[in-house]
Amino acid sequence: MRVVLSTYGSRGDVEPLLGLAVRLRELGADVRLCAPPDEEFAAGAAALGVPLVPVGEAVRPLVTGAVSAPTDFPTRVARLTAESYEAVLGQVAAGGVVVATGLFPSAAGARAAAEKAGAGYVYAALQPTALPSPHHPPFRYPGRPAPPEGADNTKLWELDVESMNALFGGAVNAHRASVGLPTVANVRDHVLTERPWLATDPVLAPWRLPADLDVVQTGAWLLPDPRPLPAGLTAFLEAGEPPVHVGFGSMPMRGSEDVARLAVEQARAAGRRVVVGRGWADLSTGGNTAPDDCFVVGEVNHRALFARVAAVVHHGGAGTTTAAALAGAPQLVVPQMVDQPYWAGRVAELGIGAVHDTAVPTAESVAGALRAVLAPGTRERAAAVAAGIRTDGAEVAARLLVDRS
Repeated sequence: MRVVLSTYGSRGDVEPLLGLAVRLRELGADVRLCAPPDEEFAAGAAALGVPLVPVGEAVRPLVTGAVSAPTDFPTRVARLTAESYEAVLGQVAAGGVVVATGLFPSAAGARAAAEKAGAGYVYAALQPTALPSPHHPPFRYPGRPAPPEGADNTKLWELDVESMNALFGGAVNAHRASVGLPTVANVRDHVLTERPWLATDPVLAPWRLPADLDVVQTGAWLLPDPRPLPAGLTAFLEAGEPPVHVGFGSMPMRGSEDVARLAVEQARAAGRRVVVGRGWADLSTGGNTAPDDCFVVGEVNHRALFARVAAVVHHGGAGTTTAAALAGAPQLVVPQMVDQPYWAGRVAELGIGAVHDTAVPTAESVAGALRAVLAPGTRERAAAVAAGIRTDGAEVAARLLVDRS
């Protein structure tokens, strides 16, 4: 059975598909990954023996470089839709299946390719807020009219169809017509389908009922990571009390650099050692060399590291939130965009950490948030929640896909 996994996004969009690919291969499936050609994604896929088919431009330069002009948006939507379509169509076969996630134009192109090839199609959301529900509002799109005051979530999702059609409908339907497929009146629901999958943990990010969609929640798709921690990092961890980890993954942290700096400073001021994750923002300790109580790392095994820290300060990405929760590490979440406020809210609701707004960070506000996160009760609650988190989500999804054949 040929399964084509398709995405376009950062590590948080690619790594879950690699986790699913591992489980699919264990069940005998033939797997292809269509994803951005970033060196780190290609290396990760190669290490697992998963063929990576490049889609479009590398993501990291796009995220960390100059912000694109709004007038470029329609062109970028059309290009990504076509690029994803071509990549997936070149790999999928009739009777196979395509699993798509990531940026909407990428998923739209993947769905079109599945239709053209006569293959099955599954849309997989990596956070509940990507799917219409009366229990949460949709994302707000820049440049779209503000919703009417007092509108409930159901009304907001109805308006979201209009926004999605306005932003993506023209390019997506023009592409569909160009490859001989019928146009669709509601591009959002066509791409999401009536039975999308949700690759999140039911404790950490549940799908709430009642809801109109017949959502299949599999659990989070975790990528096994057998890598040992670097020797220097291991020596640092063993040289004293568990440190605070500060890192913001693929977020460039535009306008929020003070939050990272203040988190490091205030952790140190409280007598805590610090591990700084460089990430795509290229964070550091602020000097040419790290002080003795700080250690700067690049890409490492998060699950192994988070199990040995006092707390994790991060941006609220799905992958980082899940990894920290699974490790039982208290979290201080500094959400930047899109689904990150949702994950920050879940951390607060579960009592496994705290949230800090990036708008007005001060030494006092960051220090106060760290005190709450480092309190014994927060760690106890984090450990209790960790015990209930499932680790078999990718296996569940893989078996569902193989059973389709």
